[in-house]
Amino acid sequence: QVQLVESGGGLVQPGGSLRLSCAASGPMFSIYAMGWYRQAPGKQRELVVLITSDDTTHYADSVKGRFTISRDNAKNTVYLQMNSLKPEDTAVYYCVAGAWGEDEFDYWGQGTQVTVSS
Repeated sequence: QVQLVESGGGLVQPGGSLRLSCAASGPMFSIYAMGWYRQAPGKQRELVVLITSDDTTHYADSVKGRFTISRDNAKNTVYLQMNSLKPEDTAVYYCVAGAWGEDEFDYWGQGTQVTVSS
């Protein structure tokens, strides 16, 4: 069982930056992709970005040029650097992981709140 724990959320002013972290534990050899979803009240969950085992990345149009995903395999940790934050980025951010051969993400973290407000 893979477990994911997010951290790094908080309150930031528009134009500011935050870095989210996702610490993973368990049989990570089975994981093909990791990434971040977000969900605001009353809205569907949105895939923000994912990174595959060969380091291919895919970003939502809404965050391209502002957010960057990276990982430290030795620490089993994935990061999301968020720059030039906008109020519409306000959401609960979830770290996710998908196993080889699966079409959907199998594992989800508990979420961390990001609030962008003046």
